[in-house]
Amino acid sequence: MSGPYLVFVLLLAIVFIVVTTSKFKLNPFLALIFASYLLAFAAKLPYDKITTIITQGFGNTLTNIGIVIIAGVIIGTILEKSGAAIKMAETVIKLVGEKRPTLAMSIIGYIVSIPVFCDSGFVILTPLNKALAKKTKTSLVAMSIALSTGLYATHVLVPPTPGPIAAASNLELTNILLVIVFGLILSIPALIVGNVYANKVASKYSSNITDDVSYEEVMKNYGKLPSAWKSFAPIVVPIILMALGSIAKFPGDPFGKGLIFKLFVFLGTPVNALLFGMFFAFLLIPNVDKETKNKWIQEAMKDSAMILIITAAGGSLGNVIKEIKVGEYLGQTLAGLNIGIILPFIIAAAIKTAQGSSTVSLLTTSALMLPLLPTLGFTSEVARVLVVMAIGAGAMTVSHANDSYFWVVSQFGGMDVKTAYKTQTVATLLMGIVTIISVYIASLILL
Repeated sequence: MSGPYLVFVLLLAIVFIVVTTSKFKLNPFLALIFASYLLAFAAKLPYDKITTIITQGFGNTLTNIGIVIIAGVIIGTILEKSGAAIKMAETVIKLVGEKRPTLAMSIIGYIVSIPVFCDSGFVILTPLNKALAKKTKTSLVAMSIALSTGLYATHVLVPPTPGPIAAASNLELTNILLVIVFGLILSIPALIVGNVYANKVASKYSSNITDDVSYEEVMKNYGKLPSAWKSFAPIVVPIILMALGSIAKFPGDPFGKGLIFKLFVFLGTPVNALLFGMFFAFLLIPNVDKETKNKWIQEAMKDSAMILIITAAGGSLGNVIKEIKVGEYLGQTLAGLNIGIILPFIIAAAIKTAQGSSTVSLLTTSALMLPLLPTLGFTSEVARVLVVMAIGAGAMTVSHANDSYFWVVSQFGGMDVKTAYKTQTVATLLMGIVTIISVYIASLILL
């Protein structure tokens, strides 16, 4: 097959995904699987190998990150149900002070969205957001944009959120800690620009929600919250374990080669670190009876099931792209444009804006980028991490009417569609631009 023809059928597959998910509301799993077959047949892969190629891509993805995603979703569900997310919010408010309410909500969103999906995070924090806005006499629209952009920053950049984890897996990255560290750092500029926009622009708009519930009443309604250390432990402990596991492998053997070395390497593996974090999450369950425990875990299983199959379907598409070897031609062609790390951002932003889902954007773009990496010169571990960050920047650009998160923010924040476009949509556009600029600067220094 000629290079231009392969690029054409690849673009056809991407258009198929965008149109079927956005216009016809087809489930992303089916869209990705159908696109995999469409691409395989159009590229004239041997008919007797197509099914094997697709199922291998599906299975390999589940092998690499299946348990990680399940553990992350369980942690997020327990943080949500137990009130630990509210406790983390209360802790941040005490540290930042009620005189900086939008900053408090930005930081709260930044932390909560690491294990919890941004949609869920916004919903569970909305009562606190409204009460704090009333107590501090701050525009609820400004508070909502501060919260939504804080949640969004880590949602697309920091594992164990499924999107960035899947992108890292598609790019064959094994050092998840490195992705977490870069994600935490490079999401800070996005957090800042979101907060500044909330204060300078969103604060000029009024919400159509009138809520008489006070901050004290909101906190009282949650009852007794877990302690701060129990609330933060399910997030912090896995990161510490992965850090210790990485340090153990440093040259010079800082922990020797004995039992301590073996223990840290074992616990520092992403799967084991997150399972350990999950056990800390179990400490948050107020009544560890069969009904409560099973109900929460079953809910997490249902939530993770859809995430797993969509992620694995992205792996199927990635394996087909790899097999048809379109990457070699695309890499040579695009390398001449000299746009480097900007390329994955442009692709991810186009897909995100067209079909609305950040996760689908992360999955599709990372699958497309893997075969391009050698030709574009992104072969080192750090280079691949920066590609994940660039894709994440694109996957937040932009949130508008075809994005479910847009409607969560607008409805719970008391905004009409016009106001939401002027606040949420523009804020996410600025976040994406600032993030890719940060990634570009990092690439100039590190690559």
